Amino acid sequence: MMVDSVLVHVCCAHCAAYTIRFWQKQGYRVEAFWYNPNIHPEEEHRLRLEATAKLLDEEQVPFVIDPGYQPSVYFDAVRGREKDRCKSCFRLRLEKTVNMALERGFDAFSSSLLISPHQEHENILLTGNMLAGARGIRFLYSDLRRRYSDSRVITKHRSLYRQEYCGCQFSKQERFSSR
Repeated sequence: MMVDSVLVHVCCAHCAAYTIRFWQKQGYRVEAFWYNPNIHPEEEHRLRLEATAKLLDEEQVPFVIDPGYQPSVYFDAVRGREKDRCKSCFRLRLEKTVNMALERGFDAFSSSLLISPHQEHENILLTGNMLAGARGIRFLYSDLRRRYSDSRVITKHRSLYRQEYCGCQFSKQERFSSR
């Protein structure tokens, strides 16, 4: 029997931990994909990537990395849409995930963003379904927000870097301006 495969876009170790296990428990062959040009600054990008790579290595999950730090791609995608930037950011990252999934022969794609209670699920779902329909691949959606604390439990003892904001320059300003 052939097992369906899913390429899961991962944004950080803490969101990836439970999400990857969830899709594996659903019977999927899972690989992870790192593409996050939104994460700012470069040091933050590096810290999150290293933590994610460590987690996935320990979990023995194959991991594909889009190389390099490319913030200009993100800024080009959101320029003029800063107030609605998340929608543009989801599209940017999910579109790259779809392309990688198709290139590598996956049956479906998803994202670890679906576990975060801080993300706009409606926009992720709409974007994922739109891309899936346009490209002829399945978008796997499950509202994993109630399992966010489970993901943190999986990672807590591993001494992985834990970020304090969503990732982009704007979210960093919003997070720390309230202090």
